[in-house]
Amino acid sequence: MLTWIAPVIVFGLVVFVHELGHFLAAKWFGVYAPRFSIGFGPSLAKWRRGETEYKIGILPLGGYVRMASKQDEESAFLEGGSELSTELPKDYDPNAMIPFGPNPIPENRWFESKPLYARLIIMLAGVTMNLLLGIVLNVGSAFTYDHEPTTRVSEVLQDRPAARAGIVAGDSVIAVNGVQITHWEQLLDLVGRSTGTPLQFHLLRGTSTVDLTVAPAADTVIDPITGEKTVLGKVGMVPAEDKARVPFSVAVHNGLDKTERMATLVFSSLRKIVTREVPVSDLGGPLAIAHSSVQAAEQGLEVLLYLMALISVNLAVFNLLPIPILDGGQIIVQVIESARGRPLTDRAREYVARAGLAFILLLFITVTFNDLKRMLGGLFGAGPS
Repeated sequence: MLTWIAPVIVFGLVVFVHELGHFLAAKWFGVYAPRFSIGFGPSLAKWRRGETEYKIGILPLGGYVRMASKQDEESAFLEGGSELSTELPKDYDPNAMIPFGPNPIPENRWFESKPLYARLIIMLAGVTMNLLLGIVLNVGSAFTYDHEPTTRVSEVLQDRPAARAGIVAGDSVIAVNGVQITHWEQLLDLVGRSTGTPLQFHLLRGTSTVDLTVAPAADTVIDPITGEKTVLGKVGMVPAEDKARVPFSVAVHNGLDKTERMATLVFSSLRKIVTREVPVSDLGGPLAIAHSSVQAAEQGLEVLLYLMALISVNLAVFNLLPIPILDGGQIIVQVIESARGRPLTDRAREYVARAGLAFILLLFITVTFNDLKRMLGGLFGAGPS
């Protein structure tokens, strides 16, 4: 069952948390927010509580929070109707504010009535919530699934330096070149820096000690986060793990580190796309996310949590790009208007909105085409070489 609902859980939670950040910040500063929607287009379900209507749209490609804004008409066609419309809603309330009733929106409830710092906080709240979600998921995963590797060897890979030197499963590494080994990371660092250099391993085997000489072989390692290639020394040993979970303080450290590395991956990927180191054809879209979610769910909750955290951090970084419609672009507009002391002209705002919409539509078409191409290629198989 989890594999079928995984795409909904992954994408829905990430989008919900992002929009919840905007919504809570808007409410905190007193901005009127008449609609909170997950998805676009016609509604599958909607209900009103207090002054806000909550909606689930038929197109699960994102979400939005409508706020009382002087530029309402610019985004109305994207988000399902103007909040300033004079058409009476089906659930018309004579005591409610527009658009649910006849009462005008007070001047101090408009988005533009708030100081610049409040508007920026509202716009950054979605990104902040996505980063927090990534941190929570990574810390929770680390605390639940991470175990401390010991200096005892659980497996020796065949035809690798350790096996050829005579190391066997069950051996414990006491020292290397006279340096006492107290944890596995210390051993990895020492071996990684010693490609081709013979090392003297002092091992505990049962109740006796054994001394063996091992020369680490050069291996090219690809960082799963940054994609960077590094040549390190490897001997072909797998550590046994302590069955006890890592302390919560260690889980917090590991979770924060993993979140930082995820953000680095996104920035690195964007840089490589701009510099054409990575082709645009490698970009994935909603279908790729759905496919990855199903695969992650099949591999277990740990992998699914990792994917959710990665997508959440990805959404946070992507939304900071200075592109109209995205949070980063809107932040720039707010700063420019504040510096000018007056809003941009209607025509300038229209051009900005159209440019942002064109970019998003082009990106959506591109990633969807890539997704379909990969899916059809996987379905029919590769052609003759």
